Amino acid sequence: MLELPPLGLYIHIPWCVKKCPYCDFNSHPQQGVIPEQAYIDQLLADLTTDRQLIPGRTIDTIFIGGGTPSLLTAQAVENLLQGIRQRVPLAPQMEITLEANPGTVEQERFIGYQAAGVNRFSIGVQSFNADSLRHLGRIHSPEAATRAVQLAMNLPATRVNLDLMHGLPHQSLAQALVDLEQAVCLAPTHLSWYQLTLEPQTAFGSRPPPLPPDEQLWAIWQQGDQLLKAAGYQPYEISAYARDEHYSQHNLNYWRFGDYLGVGCGAHGKISFPGGEILRTVKTRHPRGYLQGHHRQQQFAVPLDQRPLEFFMNRWRLLEPTPRSDFTRFTGVDEAKLRPILDQLISQGYLQESPTSWQLSEHGRLFLNHVLESF
Repeated sequence: MLELPPLGLYIHIPWCVKKCPYCDFNSHPQQGVIPEQAYIDQLLADLTTDRQLIPGRTIDTIFIGGGTPSLLTAQAVENLLQGIRQRVPLAPQMEITLEANPGTVEQERFIGYQAAGVNRFSIGVQSFNADSLRHLGRIHSPEAATRAVQLAMNLPATRVNLDLMHGLPHQSLAQALVDLEQAVCLAPTHLSWYQLTLEPQTAFGSRPPPLPPDEQLWAIWQQGDQLLKAAGYQPYEISAYARDEHYSQHNLNYWRFGDYLGVGCGAHGKISFPGGEILRTVKTRHPRGYLQGHHRQQQFAVPLDQRPLEFFMNRWRLLEPTPRSDFTRFTGVDEAKLRPILDQLISQGYLQESPTSWQLSEHGRLFLNHVLESF
């Protein structure tokens, strides 16, 4: 038997103004007017089908990602959230996040999103340097990025995440730290600060730009981490920092091996059942097929022998200790089956164990991929 973890809802909006050369998300450049009401109708139909997987369960968080969700009008977001409320039980005072890109939002739109129920914005700044933004193919200017964060921060009772990248083409250590300093000056409640990686099936993957050498990347991370901590931002995940414990509740649920429905083009879901099954769902990637009502592309059960890797691959992104009891409760696998692997990781100095928890050592965090390969 499995204990059912918290449940989130991820909603994917597939359109963007322009495909960035580093992006491997399921995004499609906007061509003409976005069929937002037709797409919302399909999202709600998709959710109506998926709610059969979660009888009696309550949604704890909602994350509207993309693509560029802020291309949707405030009225469209209100229609979407109202339709969700009519179909599934929602937790009171829940976190509802919407991703926004500078250049696609203005004050009235932010106000409209908040009135619809959004209480957390995640703004894709990536850099405050004009040259870096040009190298990344971003459509906004540094000034537009600053203004978007300020507009969101000025809304009452709203939390704001700022997405920032480092290790960019031609980026120096000084430029990376200036980006962080400008982000800190805007005082968002949360910062996602992550290194650019070259993914296959992207423009950068096929034509790699010149990136900083490894020694410089290490210096950027070390000095940037110190800068953020000195400014009151505490790390709680590999690439996430928060002030005053304003953590992303939706992302925490991912990393704690929670459940989530995935609705929209290319969205993935994970649902646990008391009888022991864990089901993953994958939705149709292209808007054309999705708008025709072809929602679910595939679904498959996660076999027992794959669950330890999936569990630790998520849990060990977090800096907090991992409760040992969570492993069996949420995977259905007896810890004793992993004893030889765990003992080896402990003896090699990668893992620390107490009677109630596991935690990666500093050495283990530096070699996380190697640690995960053990499973």
